[in-house]
Amino acid sequence: VYFIMFFKLQASLSEEERKKGLAAMMNDGLATQAMIIFTGGAFLVAFALKLGASNTVIGFLAAIPPFLQLLQIPSVYLAERVRNRRAITVFASIVSRLFFLLIALIPFLFEYERGIFFLTVFLIFNSALSAVSAASWNSWIRDIVPEKMLGSYFSSRMRAATALGIFCSLAGAVYIDFWKSNFAEFEIYGYSVLFFLGFIACRSPSTCSNGAAVESSSFGSASWVR
Repeated sequence: VYFIMFFKLQASLSEEERKKGLAAMMNDGLATQAMIIFTGGAFLVAFALKLGASNTVIGFLAAIPPFLQLLQIPSVYLAERVRNRRAITVFASIVSRLFFLLIALIPFLFEYERGIFFLTVFLIFNSALSAVSAASWNSWIRDIVPEKMLGSYFSSRMRAATALGIFCSLAGAVYIDFWKSNFAEFEIYGYSVLFFLGFIACRSPSTCSNGAAVESSSFGSASWVR
């Protein structure tokens, strides 16, 4: 309750607040892209293989994030009840990203056999909370970004994120090869460092906008902003 009260609602957004929100959303998109590259994809698969994951487990890990996106459906009800999309997005994002820190600590805390179990559990919680955050965020940004610039804004955001993603992927691959050639017996810890970097790169979307509009009874309407 106190967390929600921290994100006060207001009747409208000023032009200055909207511009600050758009700039913050661009930065958040870049930070999120870096986080996704360093904590997922090929690096997460390689990490799981080092822990001893089978092909079946790898397939299961790959299926967790898209499957748990179904939680966006009940998350709509949560947004209607709480009526503060910014608070939901920030809280769910912060907690979900903390699980990347826990994933990075797996080689330091658990034996490899148990590490696979905890990797699966942490990824489930991360994906579930990410889905909750996404449901509110998708509606929130519709109110922050003016309709006439939706296409141009998000195309620019995607171009910048894609370019950064390419750079981070190559940099991560070069780093892992360097780590393997210099610390071969501690190879798995190299992936932990990447996950730490992904955790550091991620940022809360709380600064995207300090504004909030009057809440309506319809989640789909564009009449309320966190």
